[in-house]
Amino acid sequence: MEVKKKDIRALTKEQLRDFFVEQGDKAFRGNQVYEWLWNKGAHTFEDMTNIAKDTRAMLHENFVINHVKVDQMQRSSDGTIKNAVRLHDSLVVESVLIPTATRTTACVSSQVGCSLDCRFCATARLKRMRNLNPDEIFDQVVAIDNESKLYFDRPLSNIVFMGMGEPLMNYNNVLKAIDKITSPEGLGMSPRRITVSTSGVPKMIKKMADDEVKFKLAVSLHSAIDEVRTSIMPFNATFPLKDLREALEYWYAKTKNRITYEYVVWEGINDTRKDAEALVQFCKFAPSKVNLIEYNPIDDGEFQQANPKAIDMYVSLLEANHITVTVRRSRGKDIDAACGQLANKS
Repeated sequence: MEVKKKDIRALTKEQLRDFFVEQGDKAFRGNQVYEWLWNKGAHTFEDMTNIAKDTRAMLHENFVINHVKVDQMQRSSDGTIKNAVRLHDSLVVESVLIPTATRTTACVSSQVGCSLDCRFCATARLKRMRNLNPDEIFDQVVAIDNESKLYFDRPLSNIVFMGMGEPLMNYNNVLKAIDKITSPEGLGMSPRRITVSTSGVPKMIKKMADDEVKFKLAVSLHSAIDEVRTSIMPFNATFPLKDLREALEYWYAKTKNRITYEYVVWEGINDTRKDAEALVQFCKFAPSKVNLIEYNPIDDGEFQQANPKAIDMYVSLLEANHITVTVRRSRGKDIDAACGQLANKS
């Protein structure tokens, strides 16, 4: 029976150093391998050219590198790129590169499917199959960084955890991935350029504050009225707005970082003045900004984009109350790469 090899990227640098000492080699060899894995993005042990052939063969006998593979890459007419990323167990997640004149943003996935049940999102219909490992999240970012350099002649500038999955339901692995992405031994990106978007898991938002994370927080809100929010995001019955608000107050008190709310306005669901006034009240307890997001249909027609007049009403009410608001036009709609569309077709 073949022994299942361990994924070498599950080891810390210290564990790698210890492994080499146990093999009768020098500890610094572990540092070299670690650099190949995380800083140089080696896909195979053969890539590790400054390591002796017999040492590479020994690594191959003991370990695997469960590298992801970009199965399919689609390019939108607006420059957006969507990757279908195949994992080592043949499951597929999607990640997106969103270019603008000044930046390129990676939108990455944290779960195969999703733990939550938002009715307007294609990913939620898949249900959660498993959490992604830190290296699988890291690999998505590396692939997009390479594409950014290749197609836009500049490195990746920002990362948003807004792809498939609820990041706070895979908290430990997301944190480990961010640690590798921000470490000088990994990609060396600033945590201030990373935003983790959650549908709102109060206990985990408090934990993030206690852990003194340095990245930014965005909340997928969509309604500040409990009945409305529960009708479109059923898990709100378990995590009501009162609990979410308390957790966000705690987050702000601890971090002093303003909160971004993501908010889609749908016709006949949350497009009235009452809805907009509730949002204004919800925003007032801590400095915040609101991204009003254009809705992207997921085929069945149950949710329809609101009339532009409703969007204008939201904007003027938020601005009148000195709340920063931007209207975000979705990118990559023609390849189902826009917000809420991931995993719609593949």
